[in-house]
Amino acid sequence: MTDPHGGALVDLLVGGSRHRHLAAAARNLPVWELTRRQRCDLELLAAGGFSPLRTFHDQADYESVCASMRLVSGQLWPIPVTLDLPESVVRSAGSTGGVTLRARGADVAVLWLDSAWRPDRRAEALAVFGTTDSAHPGVDALLHGSHPWYVSGRLEVLQLPYHYTFRPLRHTPAEVRCILAERGWERVVAFQTRNPMHRAHQELTVRALRDLDAHLLLHPVVGITKPGDVDPSVRVRCYEALLPTYSPGSVLLSLLPLAMRMAGPREALWHAIVRKNYGATHFIVGRDHAGPGVDGRGRPFYQPYDAQDLVRRHERELGIAVVPFRQLVYVEELQRYVPEDEVHPRQHLLRISGTEQRRRLASGEKLPAWFTPPEVAAELRRAFPARPAQGVGVALGAAPMQGAVRPPT
Repeated sequence: MTDPHGGALVDLLVGGSRHRHLAAAARNLPVWELTRRQRCDLELLAAGGFSPLRTFHDQADYESVCASMRLVSGQLWPIPVTLDLPESVVRSAGSTGGVTLRARGADVAVLWLDSAWRPDRRAEALAVFGTTDSAHPGVDALLHGSHPWYVSGRLEVLQLPYHYTFRPLRHTPAEVRCILAERGWERVVAFQTRNPMHRAHQELTVRALRDLDAHLLLHPVVGITKPGDVDPSVRVRCYEALLPTYSPGSVLLSLLPLAMRMAGPREALWHAIVRKNYGATHFIVGRDHAGPGVDGRGRPFYQPYDAQDLVRRHERELGIAVVPFRQLVYVEELQRYVPEDEVHPRQHLLRISGTEQRRRLASGEKLPAWFTPPEVAAELRRAFPARPAQGVGVALGAAPMQGAVRPPT
């Protein structure tokens, strides 16, 4: 597939007679129902979001990525994209030559099995995440929520996984690039987010658009994020509510079905590659990009600006410009946000932690406008009504938290 915004994208979707033959073959192969993380990976593989990848990593590429952040070909690629399966499915696929991949009961692809191996997942965790501490959600998912075998082979895709919500906001990389070309946008700044946008986030994007004379690709992750994050459906409504606050025609909101690993610097590099595939020319990397917080001893897994440093070192090779920002803080005397390294020692900073925000939402207290745009606060209030207004309900079963990582079933 050649796209109108420059470059080429991988397209693994089959059509015509091959589609009919593949659909028939899929009915005679062993079946694997993809986990949530695997559905996200398959969708981005199939649509070109993970270009130049054409399938899940084989052992050689997997080991090369872990060791050097590069494919065997030498191309930059920092995060393993693997398909983990239980031994029984691997054996069945080995005897038939392939496995049918399903998403929510629908056949979406066939993987023609070429290789299978048992990885050293602790070594993978140390290489990719820099730790084996299960307090890291990516490590926990890898060590305790994945199957023992990795497989690879030729991947043929019947259809992309289906989404029931926000369909007008879901675009393939080629579709985004077409929109950018139709609008005549030459400079496009991509913004990664997994949270409702607070005032500091908004200020980052406004500054980037102004400084670069560019347009904004607001590209929130709606696949897997950090356990405990706000549900994607709530976040998307917050993003939609915020769009009218930007200059008309300056923003494209498009949802990214990515399964984050929370791998800090490596993940920031990965995000930049993905956003280049979607047609962005610039990518905002903020403080502690894709960081998961603190380890079991209360120490941060990654230093605040390690991600910026790593992406900037590879900026020329990436082919997408990095827009680094220091953390913005609200100065009471100035009544505005400024970079943290520009704050005078005697100035007063106003802060609200995530814990404090949740407490205010639960108690019905107002979220201050300097912290949360009123449009976002209104959506959060609808999603999280104060406790006295919530009524009484009966819990019939424990549902998994949105974004939580759990063992595949």
